[in-house]
Amino acid sequence: MRIATWNVNSVGARLPKLLDWLGKAEPDVLCVQELKCAADAFPLDEVGELGYEVAAHGTGRWNGVAVLSRVGIDEVRRGLLDEPGFQADGAMFETQEPRAIGATCGGVRVWSVYVPNGREVGHPHYAYKLRWLDALRTTAIEELAADRPFAVLGDFNIAPTDADVWDIAAFEGSTHVTEDERKALAAIAETGLAEVYPRALKYDVPFTYWDYRQLRFPNNQGMRIDLVYGNERFTGAVGDSYVDREARKGKGTSDHTPVVVDLDL
Repeated sequence: MRIATWNVNSVGARLPKLLDWLGKAEPDVLCVQELKCAADAFPLDEVGELGYEVAAHGTGRWNGVAVLSRVGIDEVRRGLLDEPGFQADGAMFETQEPRAIGATCGGVRVWSVYVPNGREVGHPHYAYKLRWLDALRTTAIEELAADRPFAVLGDFNIAPTDADVWDIAAFEGSTHVTEDERKALAAIAETGLAEVYPRALKYDVPFTYWDYRQLRFPNNQGMRIDLVYGNERFTGAVGDSYVDREARKGKGTSDHTPVVVDLDL
């Protein structure tokens, strides 16, 4: 079974790229992040022609996650256990953002997650990010009670180590690399999950994200923030994992690229 994750940075803008990649890579399951569309606006017919069912969780212009599967979709769950909300500027109340969806596909339980960015250290969105990660940890504990392959895949907006960014000095005082974020990520792993570290096809570090600005991609000035964490039944079945850097090339691409995991179940 081939399972992948990809922050497409707008499924509407990236639909031709998405369809092309699905046709070439042929994943059995794809976890998608940053849909930037409502769930009922997801292009079901287009991906359906390639044999995929879809479970989507989105509300409009921002955020949004989905699971695409050609091996069935069952037990769909939208939102984390005790998931916190965020009160945007000018809003009267906190609202839950569509950032997590779980589904069982071909006997494998997956969660597609789009962790909050955090914006700036000290910003309310940063505190929200840490609360959200704690809710992901709680959800992982609940999921681990079941005896089946299980993985959390997606855009974590955290570089696990200093080596996972092109120049740690360039990130001094910024989100994505802070001690508190990394502690929250480690706490999720400590529930009984281990990271599936992908091999790099060209460079030493398998970066998954490159900013559109300042020629970051041609200069390979990236970050490794799209991650896969699985339980023992999942990681023990991994035959290969890699970052598909080719999907980031050309015009009209996402600023992220897919991470692919091949399982021998």
